[in-house]
Formats: sequence, structure tokens, C-alpha cells
Amino acid sequence: MSFGLACREDPPFFPAPRAASQSSSIILSFLFLPPPGFPHPASPHCTVLYLVKMFGTRTVQPAKSLFRRAAAQPSIVRSPIAARSFATVQQDIFKPTKYGGKYTVTLIPGDGIGAEVAESVKTIFKADNVPIEWEQVDVSGVDTGNKHSEELFKESIASLRRNKLGLKGILFTPVERSGHQSFNVALRQELDIFASVVLIKNIPGYKTRHDNVDLCIIRENTEGEYSGLEHQSVQGVVESLKIITRAKSERIAKFAFSFALANNRKKVTCIHKANIMKLADGLFRSTFHKTAENYPTLEVNDMIVDNASMQAVSRPQQFDVMVMPNLYGGILSNIGAALVGGPGVVPGCNMGRDVAVFEPGCRHVGLDIKGKDQANPSAMILSGSMLLRHLGLDDHANRISKAVYDVIGEGKTRTRDMGGQATTHEFTRAVLDKMEAAL
Repeated sequence: MSFGLACREDPPFFPAPRAASQSSSIILSFLFLPPPGFPHPASPHCTVLYLVKMFGTRTVQPAKSLFRRAAAQPSIVRSPIAARSFATVQQDIFKPTKYGGKYTVTLIPGDGIGAEVAESVKTIFKADNVPIEWEQVDVSGVDTGNKHSEELFKESIASLRRNKLGLKGILFTPVERSGHQSFNVALRQELDIFASVVLIKNIPGYKTRHDNVDLCIIRENTEGEYSGLEHQSVQGVVESLKIITRAKSERIAKFAFSFALANNRKKVTCIHKANIMKLADGLFRSTFHKTAENYPTLEVNDMIVDNASMQAVSRPQQFDVMVMPNLYGGILSNIGAALVGGPGVVPGCNMGRDVAVFEPGCRHVGLDIKGKDQANPSAMILSGSMLLRHLGLDDHANRISKAVYDVIGEGKTRTRDMGGQATTHEFTRAVLDKMEAAL
């Protein structure tokens, strides 16, 4: 079984192949400009290999030479960003079918600002003649507990299973309503969308507290505290179960290591709380280190989540790839977003065996600014750009993502979260103008 994944920028280095394994397999596919090397298909880490590639310029290489070059090339120096455009997965086992010259993609706008930023995506895609037909499902987490909302949720699951691909806003989960599981969590568990990837990197031209931030947060999506297993045993006493399994810990660890190898990443850090949760997080940590034995070219370490949070805001440059259970991923993704401009500029990707769902990397609903035309649509637009790379529509993805980053870097049209005064419509218009100017 082979998988794909959204990744990063700068030329990757693919290490020399290791011992062969007859059960391993890989589907070779390039989404932007091909990298200069690729790991051998018989390598152990290819059993669940994630084909990754991201924004930036690369050297074009013939596909047939990639395996040969991998063993011969000792290193590649990362190049500066020439153009930022998120790439994503290419995976034959669930790549959508094209009907009538268009792909059908599930669109779940979500709650809060979801409808507004989804409209920006639709406007931009239409202007660029992107060959996508949206199958929109207006499921909401606000009006839960009634038959209509449950039916819409089931419809969204069916749509994603049918189309294999979705673009999704964030669904609201009421804090005060007990007995109701988050639709966001339920969707990931139902479809086994097990890996969340959030890429945290400085945007050229947009000054933040720290420079040279370039890290990736990989989050196990389906278990941990988000299992939703809690109850009140007696009045005033609540028990909440945290589920950690060796199988899913190993799966996400392999995912993280494969991601690192495919992207010239040198270090993978396991984030945990094994000093207190010795069995649950202890299992996650020990499984991580056991899996790491199959990846001797990578530096590995682990860090307690408390310290990792502090280190992320004081010295984020020390991190490369970070892999962690569900709850810690939610916390550190938001910390990471704050380092580079906030939740409005960080896109994300969620990968499963059969379905890929793209959504903003930080799961903010934005109910407080709903309908005020103040939302930053960048994260949703860039998530859409990642989706286009998944489909192999690189030309469209390049134009759209470059226009977004050019508008942000130029500084004339920024939404309030980035220190500007532009409305959602004005930002979208500026992106369209950049795209038109580039033609």
C-alpha cells in the first residue's frame, strides 16, 4: 500500500536504499518539479511511503534516473525560496476520477467564517478555470443533536467516500453540550484520516518575531484524548479515557520518518508526556524509538510537551519534524501558527488510506467575525492549492499560491489578523489581480 502527503519546500535529499523487503511498494509521482533523488522502492520505510513535495524551485531530472542518483548524491544544500506554493499528494489508490473534463470534489465550508473563505476559493478557482466541480455539503456543528444535522454529517461522509477528496472548513463543536462528539473528530475517525500535517514556515516579506522558522508538525489524528470516551461515574467525578495503541503509534511514526527522508529533513522529534503518563505516552515514545531503528540516517530525539511548547516560542529553529499524539498536535500547531503569522496563513492536509481532506492547518472557526468580511482566506486558498497539486494541476496551484504569497509579501492588502485593514473581498480581489497580472 502506498500513500502520499503534503510537504515542504527546498530540494530534498533522498538517502541511499537499505535492505530489500518483498512486501514494500511505492508509486512514483512528481507534483511540481521532480526532486533529484528518490528512495529505493524496496527500502523498508517505503512500506508506507508518503510521496512528498512542496513549494520552491527544483532541478528537473528524468524520472528514470532518480533511483540511481539517490545512492550517489551525498547532499543537497537547501536553496532560498523563489516561490512558495504548497504541494500535496499523488496517490493512485484514491486519486479521483475525472468526469466530463472535471474532478468532483467535496466542499464542506464549515461554520463561522467558513462560508466566506470557501467563497473566496470558489471565486479564485473559477477565475483560473480550474477543472473542478464542487459537491457542497453544508453540514454544521452549531445546530447539532437534531436529525437534519446528523443526516448532513452522514451525507458529508458519503460524499468524501465517493469523491475521495475534500476541501473543508472547520466545524464548530459546542463546549457546553455533553454527549456530542465533534464532527471534525468523528469525520477523521470514520474515514481513518490518520495523519495531520501542518507546515510552519516564515512567509517572505511578512516580518514576525522569529526568522528561519521551518518546521513540520505531524499529528496522529484518530486516537489519544480525542477518542471521546468519557463518562461521569458518580456525581462530580468524570473519567476520560486516553487511547494509545502500538499499531497507530507505529503508523504515524513511519509516516513522520518517511516524510523527513523525502524532504531533506534531518531530525524527527517525538513530543510526549511519558514522565507522567508512563503507560500511554510511554508506549507512544517507545514505539517511536523502536521504529526509528529502521531510519539510521535521521537524527531522533524526544521532548516532553511542556518543554517543547516553551522551546517552540523561544527557539523554534531547533525543530525540524515533530510527531506527536492528537492533543499535543492541536496545541503545538496553534503555537507554530502564531510564530509565522497566525491561523489565517497556515494550510493543512489530512491523509488516510482512501481519502484526503484539505483544511486550514489551525482549526479555528472564527464565530466572532462571522459575516463581518474580516476573515483571512489565505489558509483556505492555500489548502485548495495543496488539493490542486494532489490532482496534478500544478499550473493552477502555482499561480494561485504564488499570488497569495505575493499579496501578503507586498504588504498593501492584508487582513486585520496580519496588521492590515483589508476585507475578505479586497484580499481575494488582490489575489485575482496578481493572477491576472502574471498571465
